[in-house]
Amino acid sequence: MTQVGQDTLGTRSTMTVGGKEVAYYSLKKAAEKIGDISRLPFSMKVLLENLLRFEDGGFTVSTADIQALADWQKNPVTGDEIQYRPARVLLQDFTGVPCVVDLAAMRDAIATLGGDTSKINPLVPVNLVIDHSVMVDEFGHPKAFEQNVEIEYHRNMERYDFLKWGSKSLANFYAVPPGTGICHQVNLENIAQTVWTSTDQSGVTVAYPDTCVGTDSHTTMVNGLGVLGWGVGGIEAEAAMLGQPVSMLIPEVVGFKLTGELKEGVTATDLVLTCTSMLRKHGVVGRFVEYYGPGLASLSLADRATLANMAPEYGATCGFFGIDDKTLDYLRLTGREEDQIALVEAYAREQGFWMEPGAPEPVFSSVLELDLATVVPSLAGPKRPQDWVALPEVDDVFNKDMAETYKKAQSRVPVEGKDFDIGDGDVMIAAITSCTNTSNPSVLVAAGLVAKKADAFGLKPKPWVKTSLAPGSQVVTDYLEKAGLQSHLDNIGFNLVGYGCTTCIGNSGPLAEPISKAINENGLVAAAVISGNRNFEGRVSPDVRANFLASPPLVVAYALKGTVIEDFTTTPIGQSTSGQDVYLKDIWPTNLEVAETMATCMDRAMFQARYADVYKGDKHWQAINVTGSETYQWRAGSTYVANPPYFEGMEMTPAPVSDIIEARPLAILGDSITTDHISPAGSIKADSPAGKWLMEHQVAKADFNSYGSRRGHHEVMMRGTFANIRIKNEMVPGIEGGMSRFGGEALPIYDVAMKYKELGTPLVVIAGKEYGTGSSRDWAAKGTSLLGVRVVIVESFERIHRSNLVGMGVLPLQFKDGDTRHSLGLTGDDSFTIRGVASLKPRQDVEVEVTRPDGSTFTFTALCRIDTANEVEYFMNGGILQYVLRKLAA
Repeated sequence: MTQVGQDTLGTRSTMTVGGKEVAYYSLKKAAEKIGDISRLPFSMKVLLENLLRFEDGGFTVSTADIQALADWQKNPVTGDEIQYRPARVLLQDFTGVPCVVDLAAMRDAIATLGGDTSKINPLVPVNLVIDHSVMVDEFGHPKAFEQNVEIEYHRNMERYDFLKWGSKSLANFYAVPPGTGICHQVNLENIAQTVWTSTDQSGVTVAYPDTCVGTDSHTTMVNGLGVLGWGVGGIEAEAAMLGQPVSMLIPEVVGFKLTGELKEGVTATDLVLTCTSMLRKHGVVGRFVEYYGPGLASLSLADRATLANMAPEYGATCGFFGIDDKTLDYLRLTGREEDQIALVEAYAREQGFWMEPGAPEPVFSSVLELDLATVVPSLAGPKRPQDWVALPEVDDVFNKDMAETYKKAQSRVPVEGKDFDIGDGDVMIAAITSCTNTSNPSVLVAAGLVAKKADAFGLKPKPWVKTSLAPGSQVVTDYLEKAGLQSHLDNIGFNLVGYGCTTCIGNSGPLAEPISKAINENGLVAAAVISGNRNFEGRVSPDVRANFLASPPLVVAYALKGTVIEDFTTTPIGQSTSGQDVYLKDIWPTNLEVAETMATCMDRAMFQARYADVYKGDKHWQAINVTGSETYQWRAGSTYVANPPYFEGMEMTPAPVSDIIEARPLAILGDSITTDHISPAGSIKADSPAGKWLMEHQVAKADFNSYGSRRGHHEVMMRGTFANIRIKNEMVPGIEGGMSRFGGEALPIYDVAMKYKELGTPLVVIAGKEYGTGSSRDWAAKGTSLLGVRVVIVESFERIHRSNLVGMGVLPLQFKDGDTRHSLGLTGDDSFTIRGVASLKPRQDVEVEVTRPDGSTFTFTALCRIDTANEVEYFMNGGILQYVLRKLAA
């Protein structure tokens, strides 16, 4: 059932589609009251409709908010605060488990406060797709998929048992079992409807734009289908589930005009990497991006979804597309009902969401333009997704980076027990992975055709390369098999390893022990080439320093070549069985070959069959026997799921927030500190605080699993916060990894935090630009808070992490007037005092008093990055969950 507002402007209307009457909130009627809105970007029209539907006389949405959005056309800059309510929430299991943990904890807490546990239920549909747990343990053989599934269930049964409890105990909560696909691809191919419907309080069916927020930053992928969605922290997602609006500022919208067509041999991945680099240089953090122009006609819906997917990499909130015939064709191909497709077309045309060729261009805050014909084959790397590099220059970029960063010459070393040696720049991991590309049949078919041609020459991957194919949905397997391509992929090592994110999120699995040993004992700079969207240091594998993003066909080719230190376009990929040199051009398919193969291997029936019962799961899932209950029975001694401490001692009235007195630095960090650096991710080392805790709780090292799999247990996660192997804390120069300093002693960050906690000393984290870039990891904020950090002071924040800090009661401050940690000479020996915290206002100036070790003091002014009045409420309650719980209990 949908909640509706007062409709002061009288915009509620009805339309008849396929003989059925539906209500909707008319933008045309609104325009009669608020003025012409024809040149609003499509994404802004979606926000406008949302405000019309939920306008409630100003309690959360006023007619002034609606007018402000219409007036944006006159001055398209970041504007007033609005309250936005998405239609639904999308979760993946790493971020979803803590969401369900928090809901279970809130049920306990509301009972303690004397409230009704049934109030703790999602009020909008929530789909959780289990896609982050499968790891590439087995690869390169026919049983790899089956064995990885067995290992996945063995490792994660406790979590899966808990999630199944959630699906049986929480209303509106639907769990898509493991082995189905990646949440964004399942969303695109099945869950999303482009136009959503639900019944209102009077039983009438209401149609409105399909919108969502998700706990994975790549929720943006569904923007390609005309669905406005973006990543939020798990904290915000929980609030949205519980009926709280997403508080946001009316955004700037950057228009990206596409013209022309891609040239022969250029892939959608090449286009995406090009746009990512352009948009990062332009600066789109906190902004919407909307694609338009005649070039869209040549892009498939999957191409659009690939562009939309990378919005977190180019820094935008979303990368949006309007609706046209290609949207309808994709809905039809993927098995949506004809009644739904008819509704999408009728609604989009009536409401002005339809992309009409020749229509006046929308008003944008700024505009970029790209002629698709100028795009060339490319990769991104070796450390950031925006670091675009043309294919012929990859070797130069790697060699230059290695020479400057690692100050060493290339060398080759033997591998114990093997008949080959390895050296700097050798490709250790070649993975077709992640939602970015596995949602796009054109690049997967291209990869299959490369494999087919390579197989005909008798080419094999180099023996040190770990190869893997992890599609985003089961349909991919169907069309690759129907096209006769999977057998060729198998022949060159790209066997199916699982349906999930795998290598892109760091679940690459271990390298063979002799190879890992040779790399680490000799300080080799190993490389990975993956079709993912993230290549930050330490993410893909602890053994690999240089990570390149590439199209799936290039991943296959690099596995055959085995190195990034030679020009890929002018030197051989390998030798055929007859001894002839084989070059990239010899195995690269033509655009026509790709198109003809796609035309014969994909159909609607595949999607209908695979998604007929998406919640049923395999025999393993069906065997999990769980009954629903009002509250969860927490298991004593569990190392996966525990009742978190957020609500301990909580009372109905929040105590005033105390001033921050003489806070000590826990970490002083540089630029581009990602949530991968902050949030626990990847494997757990035995000698780390988290590893020691697990061993103290009788968990064998072989069963540590990953940090991501243990996100439901705060004791593990707080010990892994800031523990990334590549993080560099300037308080302990020359030391890499999650270390800090207590007095003169270097210790793990967790240990330092606990020593200060015993003393009752608050903590501060100081950093440079782009703090919190990367995945929408709620634990980057939760862990920060649990370590005792009260304030984070940086040069600039990435959107999701800033709001998550507020949602956990941590004060985000931003240096002003060109100040930096360097210009102010801040050190780990200073202490920091901030007064007036209980009376903070959005975006006000804050005085920070610094005390030196010799007792001298000075002050500097910082900007309070609590951006909205809603966020002030969250902060003063100690966090967003405490705020929501008090409201529901009252």
